[in-house]
Amino acid sequence: MRNLKLFRSLEFRDIQAPGKPQCFSLRTEQDTVLIGSEHGLIEVDPVVREVKNEIPLVAEGFLPEDGSGCIVGIQELLDHESVCVATASGDVLLCNLNTHQLECVGSVASGISVMSWSPDQELVLLATGQQTLIMMTKEFEPIMEQQIHQDDFGESKFITVGWGRKETQFHGSEGRQAAFQMQMHESALPWDDHRPQVTWHGDGQFFAVSVVCPETGARKVRVWSREFALQSTSEPVAGLGPALAWKPSGSLIASTQDKPNQQDVVFFEKNGLLHGHFTLPFFKDEVKVNDLLWNADSTVLAVWLEDLQREENSTLKTYVQLWTVGNYHWYLKQSLPFSTCGKSKIVSLMWDPVTPYRLHVLCQGWHYLCYDWHWTTDRSSGENLSDMANVAVVDGNRVLVTVFRQSVVPPPMCTYQLLLPHPVNQVMFSAHPKKSNDLAVLDASNQISVYKCGDSPSIDSTVKLGAVGGNGFKISLRTPHLDKSYKIQFENSEDEEVNPLKLGLLTWVQEDVFLAVSHSQSSPQSVIHHLTVAPSAMDDEQGQLNISSSVTVDGVIISLCCNSKTKSVALQVAGGQILKYLWESPSLAVEPWKNPGGFPVRFPYPCTQTELAMVGGEECVLGLTDRCRFFINDTEVASNITSFAVYDEFLLLTTYSHTCQCFCLRDASLKTLQAGLSSSHVSNGESLRKVERGSRIVTVVPQDTKLILQMPRGNLEVVHHRALVLAQIRKWLDKLMFKEAFECMRKLRINLNLIHDHNPKVFLENVETFIRQIDSVNHINLFFTELKEEDVTKTMYPPPVTSTVQLSSDPDGKKVDLICDAMRAAMENINPHKYCLSILTSHVKKTTPELEIVLQKVHELQGSAAPVPDAVSAEEALKYLLLLVDVNELYDHSLGTYNFDLVLMVAEKSQKDPKEYLPFLNTLKKMETNYQRFTIDKYLKRYEKAIGHLSKCGKCEEHTCSISLLPSLMFPCQDYEEAVLLLLEGAAWEEALRLVHKYNRPDIIETNVKPSILEAQKNYMAFLDSQTATFSRHKARLLVVRELKEQAQQVHLDDEAPHGQESDLFSETSSVMSGSDMSGKYSHSNSRISARSSKNRRKAERKKHSLKEGSPLEDLALLEALSDVVQGTEKLKDEIYHILKILFLFEFDEQGRELQKAFEDTLQLMERSLPEIWTPTPQQSSATPVLGPNSTANSIMASYQQEKTSVPVLDAELFIPPKINRRTQWKLSLLE
Repeated sequence: MRNLKLFRSLEFRDIQAPGKPQCFSLRTEQDTVLIGSEHGLIEVDPVVREVKNEIPLVAEGFLPEDGSGCIVGIQELLDHESVCVATASGDVLLCNLNTHQLECVGSVASGISVMSWSPDQELVLLATGQQTLIMMTKEFEPIMEQQIHQDDFGESKFITVGWGRKETQFHGSEGRQAAFQMQMHESALPWDDHRPQVTWHGDGQFFAVSVVCPETGARKVRVWSREFALQSTSEPVAGLGPALAWKPSGSLIASTQDKPNQQDVVFFEKNGLLHGHFTLPFFKDEVKVNDLLWNADSTVLAVWLEDLQREENSTLKTYVQLWTVGNYHWYLKQSLPFSTCGKSKIVSLMWDPVTPYRLHVLCQGWHYLCYDWHWTTDRSSGENLSDMANVAVVDGNRVLVTVFRQSVVPPPMCTYQLLLPHPVNQVMFSAHPKKSNDLAVLDASNQISVYKCGDSPSIDSTVKLGAVGGNGFKISLRTPHLDKSYKIQFENSEDEEVNPLKLGLLTWVQEDVFLAVSHSQSSPQSVIHHLTVAPSAMDDEQGQLNISSSVTVDGVIISLCCNSKTKSVALQVAGGQILKYLWESPSLAVEPWKNPGGFPVRFPYPCTQTELAMVGGEECVLGLTDRCRFFINDTEVASNITSFAVYDEFLLLTTYSHTCQCFCLRDASLKTLQAGLSSSHVSNGESLRKVERGSRIVTVVPQDTKLILQMPRGNLEVVHHRALVLAQIRKWLDKLMFKEAFECMRKLRINLNLIHDHNPKVFLENVETFIRQIDSVNHINLFFTELKEEDVTKTMYPPPVTSTVQLSSDPDGKKVDLICDAMRAAMENINPHKYCLSILTSHVKKTTPELEIVLQKVHELQGSAAPVPDAVSAEEALKYLLLLVDVNELYDHSLGTYNFDLVLMVAEKSQKDPKEYLPFLNTLKKMETNYQRFTIDKYLKRYEKAIGHLSKCGKCEEHTCSISLLPSLMFPCQDYEEAVLLLLEGAAWEEALRLVHKYNRPDIIETNVKPSILEAQKNYMAFLDSQTATFSRHKARLLVVRELKEQAQQVHLDDEAPHGQESDLFSETSSVMSGSDMSGKYSHSNSRISARSSKNRRKAERKKHSLKEGSPLEDLALLEALSDVVQGTEKLKDEIYHILKILFLFEFDEQGRELQKAFEDTLQLMERSLPEIWTPTPQQSSATPVLGPNSTANSIMASYQQEKTSVPVLDAELFIPPKINRRTQWKLSLLE
């Protein structure tokens, strides 16, 4: 969404030279221009406006004396330190401008029509009069000569298999004969000069030639390689024009095409196929295109057009149009009209090869013009809510305006467009703060059209809605209307004819005052003009702008910027000096702009974008060069800035590191800005934001948080920069605009604690205002749920350093409780029924949730009879509470109220199973009141209350069952004797001894500790005896079962060879049935069981591994039982170790040795038995049949049998022996 704005222009009129200019070239290192005429060559310096060299070619015989000679090409050769000149008669000359020596390095007898050098100046191509192409080296040694017309397509000829051929298509009413009709080629355009055109690709690897085919008479484009090999020929294009230009950094070749109703600029690919086009804003046969020229960086296409003679006495003009592309749309950004008669007729034009946006124009009257453009974004500069954040884009005779405050419309669409009678060259918005939406448009006829926002007496036909509105839509947008058009009156009418862009840098500084800059024709000076509205009748359709006053400034002014707040105007001169223009003073003085130190400001490099802003209380000039160097006054702040914008007190910048940074200029200094923009500095999250590569700032919506960015391909992105968001939220909170702040914070995910923490005192004083503005229960609840004790102004969102806002919160640190209490009181005062859910939330959100009060309020709602407007039912309130509080916690608190109706209400709304809570509640209801409450408190572990209720129970004999529960009640109440008993019961010997010694009660050792230790030793001995007996019994039975299975397997193997298919005749109840048949049986059984309930499935699993003798899988059950015994014994090591230490401590050595010996014997028994029990069996070996030359029938059958008897995967883990860790230290060497 950028426009091309005139940076500066340079004129050199009436160059003193003989003849008429024919062509020109540039000497980039010397900044001079070489101009060729029918008499010779001259070199001029346009800056100092003098002729430096003149080399006549007539006297040397290279040009005829009658003036009919023609120079077809001029090229400076840096390696030769000379200039190469080609004449139409066929001579190629080298001219040394220092010694004025001439050398003819070659001659073509048939003449030369085109001389074209490759971009690297290694090759030169000549088009001769015999329709041939000659390629030579830079030393002018011929490489090859080719015919310009070729019958072959080229090396890139397409390969086709016939699909989609015209002969195979359906042709409708035309019939099949249409497939075989010959295509008729149109001849070249009537105004075509039939000269060949040559253009090179930017890397010099290819060149294209446009010629008129002698057979068809139509133009064709052929692409050749650097090695002079034909690559491709363009497809037949009717009406193809002679102009040709290859995009330097792309693959598109631009040309023109005349169509039945329009004239297009078309693009060819390297393979000769068409690829896109755009239409020129002229009727058919109205203009002809003389040339197309791409600038150095391929961003601007210049189109040189000339009017065709349609009427005898019509005034003809030539035009230079500058086109750019964005989002696949071509925009006409500049249109320069020149006269075709007299001195202002264009002879030639070219882009500067070094400076991309510099265009050189040579006119017939020896007038040389040079224009420098740069990119700019034309946006409104207001900073209040009335400013609509307008951005204007020039597109021919249309101005596309997008109103970003109301809608973000992606280009090339727009909110509305202004239709002008002539192509537009510049757009400017009013600098008046209250009229920032008004805009003025300067078109190619030097007419200014002023559009103002406000009520229009009638519908303006020049304003057309774009991507908004339409049938059925109510348009809320207030579009501007054309107030009046003004014609600029020049003192000398010839100025307008010779230089169509006489006035530049137009700025609308006041209601009826415009500032404009023009440059002197004869000296490096500039003139600042005041354009004021001339008095005229109100009914006049067109007014006049007169140049009321002018101020001459030494130097070439290249930029002008105005501060809408301070009305200051800053001028930048080409040398870098910054001047202050006092345009409101009667003297119209111009003085140097000085920095805070009192020294004149001077930019080290010319800046293409300049702005005025207050930095640290001082008005400074901000500048950005085309090389991304950013200056504030004369200090370079950064060197990687791609765009910047000043809004209010903020400076926003995008960088080459793909970030967007925002700085507050109110208290900033140059050092802090430099540090913030340095690559080594890590900014906090508020000032820095990552953006897409190549993003540029379009505009900032005033009094909002939207920042509009444009990507390189043209699409828009809206971001809400955190610094802008927080600044705007702080402004809203200072103005008590809580609703706007809340909506913004909710949408952009800003922590809502900032509403309070920004200024706690003000918020608590205006809680009722906050609630009335929000006026939404859901939003108030959202605010409650985000509350936390943290002060976000110190952690997440630190304010500006010099902020005077009171940031301290409540000294007791109970911020949440304060807010909850204050807001609850305000809501109860406003409407307790409407804000019922929010009131409940305020209780729940407190530091100690007041759930009992909440449940009581819900119970009151259930009991209320008459319905109240805006009231909430108890069911809705309870459902909402379950979202805030865990259901189990709420259930426990409801139980703690001793209100069974409330408990049932909570339980019914939860996911609890009635079988879980109804029996418990029914049991409680049958109890006496105090004992009932004692039971509830004991269940909730509220022991102090439980003891209190227990003490109120009448008959203690009725509650003897509670005696066993007393230890659990007394332990929290510091009854250490009962605690010791509990610890002894749980074998926590060390902890019990710690309590005994802590309270100095050695008597408990004799009365309780020692007896408990001896009893525990006896229990362990009995347990080990039981484990040993069980292990030995299962082991013996396992050996028997395995022997029986081996016998049955052998019998089955003997019977299976003749009766392999009759295996199903065996009884399924046999205890020696083969594993394969039993597994088949059980898989079938399990398939039936899977359809049953989960309870039955669990029962079936238990039955599967039965220890009953003769059961099918008895061996697996025995393995499982043996594994459990081993693992259980292994887990006892830690307990045995602890009791052995205690036995030794109290000198029970005999009992300790007995236990240690018994446990060691048990472990050794199990360890010895592991290899016998868990031996590799046929069930664990591979089930793959053994085949091969060494196998026998018996071995194959045995292998097959192993495959059938393999166990299921689920039981495979039973065949893995349990592990006994020998490294575990459990023995006491003192007891050995």
